[in-house]
Amino acid sequence: MPSVFSASLAPAGPFSEAERAAVYRAIFTRRDVRSQFSPRPVDEALLTRLLTAAHHAPSVGFMQPWDFVVIRDAAVKARVQAAFRAANAEAAAMFPDTRRPLYDALKLEGIIEAPVNLCITCDRNRGGPVVLGRTHAPEMDLFSTVCAVQNLWLAARAEGVGIGWVSIFREGALREILSLPEGVVPVAYLCLGHVEALHDQPELQARGWRDRLALETLIHRDGWGQGAG
Repeated sequence: MPSVFSASLAPAGPFSEAERAAVYRAIFTRRDVRSQFSPRPVDEALLTRLLTAAHHAPSVGFMQPWDFVVIRDAAVKARVQAAFRAANAEAAAMFPDTRRPLYDALKLEGIIEAPVNLCITCDRNRGGPVVLGRTHAPEMDLFSTVCAVQNLWLAARAEGVGIGWVSIFREGALREILSLPEGVVPVAYLCLGHVEALHDQPELQARGWRDRLALETLIHRDGWGQGAG
């Protein structure tokens, strides 16, 4: 049978030194933003650029399982923040007494302050019951959606837009507030807004919650526990 593959190829060489530096700068200076949002609105053209970057993420079987729920309405934000506060009270109680003061001092969301909130969802039925590459790993659609989150986050850094990921919610809270249909699950609830300054290191590291692990302790060669040699 003759091949119907007709996609053309493009050069795959390295970027220029300046282009590489820009990519790595976005990676190394990306931060989880919670309190530095400017009230300046995020215009639709900029938001569309960010969503386009997210939509060009890799996905298993090219299923593109993501949708983007854009939230600007103050009443919806207020409901989401109330859901966060209820869950956060429960979360705080899970940490030992020695960690509670620091936990309580951390600002873990910017739901109201951020001009735009964005819920990135995963449609677990997209592509039908059998999806190429997902036959033995059904969670690959969720992993693909996280790739869309990372694409958006790096594009936002390049645009001077801060992103904060809020993850402390009771199961089902976002589904109810945002009227998500059956089979569509929230993967990331993000706060977006312009920022004038960012921390020079992750805030949790700067505040003493945890340090970055040493890369050399995380690399295994040809099997777990086998170091370089």
